[in-house]
Amino acid sequence: MLKVSNGFKRFFPSIGVLIGMGLAFYCLSISLITIPLGTAYAIWSGIGTALTALVGVFVYKESFNLKKFIGLVLIIGGVVILKLSADVSP
Repeated sequence: MLKVSNGFKRFFPSIGVLIGMGLAFYCLSISLITIPLGTAYAIWSGIGTALTALVGVFVYKESFNLKKFIGLVLIIGGVVILKLSADVSP
């Protein structure tokens, strides 16, 4: 929605951005009840980055090459490892 909002010049896409960001931060705050801050933020930002890249490829027809694929695999792998490490608490 951020791209479609055209720099917050379009009303309804701008409202969508605000609702989406509010929902994202709300979900992050709920996850902090059980997941440590560093792990939760790393997972949140990693998933956000990967999903944003995929939306760019599928919705906005951005190029998808081997480097982008490797980057996404590394991000997703890192998120999985962080989630697994968060589940193992002393």
